[in-house]
Amino acid sequence: MDTDTGTDTGTPHARALRGRIALVAGATRGAGRQMALQLGALGATVYVTGRTTREQVSEVGRTTETIEQTAELVTAAGGEGVAVPADHLDPAQVDAVVDRIGADHGRLDVLVDDIWGGEHLIEFDTKAWELDLGKTLRMLDLGVRAHLITLRCALPLLVRNRGGLVVEITDGTQESSEPYRGNLAYDLVKYAPIRLAKNLGHELAEAGCTAVSLTPGFLRSEWMLDHFGVREDNWRDAIAREPHFAISESPVFVGRAVAALAADEDRHRFNGRSLSSGELAKVYRFTDADGSAPDAWPYIAAATSGEGGEVDAADYRRPH
Repeated sequence: MDTDTGTDTGTPHARALRGRIALVAGATRGAGRQMALQLGALGATVYVTGRTTREQVSEVGRTTETIEQTAELVTAAGGEGVAVPADHLDPAQVDAVVDRIGADHGRLDVLVDDIWGGEHLIEFDTKAWELDLGKTLRMLDLGVRAHLITLRCALPLLVRNRGGLVVEITDGTQESSEPYRGNLAYDLVKYAPIRLAKNLGHELAEAGCTAVSLTPGFLRSEWMLDHFGVREDNWRDAIAREPHFAISESPVFVGRAVAALAADEDRHRFNGRSLSSGELAKVYRFTDADGSAPDAWPYIAAATSGEGGEVDAADYRRPH
């Protein structure tokens, strides 16, 4: 997605976020990069954080995407991108990011908590008593502890003004997360943002702010494309290896979901909710970069229900 800004959101809010200040925590690549970019496409100033820069690389080990690239894409899309290196497990570094935003603008309107980077740690189909404890605890650090640190450091600035939005990014809706996810730690890590958003919804309401959790569907991140040995322009070649890849979506889709939420003055109606990119596409009428509107979680539920009958992904990709 590095070369496709995907700025045609299909919504009427061309400059709806001009003057708004956003922080996308974990914006080096994938969904985080596109969420930052799509906020920028609506005119926002977006601070993008991450651990991989042009001078250093995180434990993820990818040198092909950096926060500087993300900031440049935000600016090219029409916003103002500001890259700030930060490890969100270090409260002092997160405080420094928030202090900078406060000094520069005196406000924070949108906080996207997208920190992760733990794909290389997952041990699917491994019993709890056989898990690598180091990997398990690191996943909890990245997916839960870093989120809590970010919230504690950033919320005091966000609640200064009514109307602020917090988006906790995860993998899976509340409904789709009810069954076991195949790894004890991954299950815990990806359910935590759903609970964080639900609980924050109660605490932020009195400040006139909104919190939601948001999940993409089957995300075609850079990591996932590499995993299947395809590119964004030929991703369908991977369907033969993984049939459910037919419902996959580019990071543009969830990026547009975040931008649409941020631009919606009535977004508080979703406060505390678990949302998905496919669900919000029905509300806001945006599409993915290819013009489709994949609704992955209902497709996955139908395709894995065991109730018989072949499920056609094309039936779940149609724009509404």
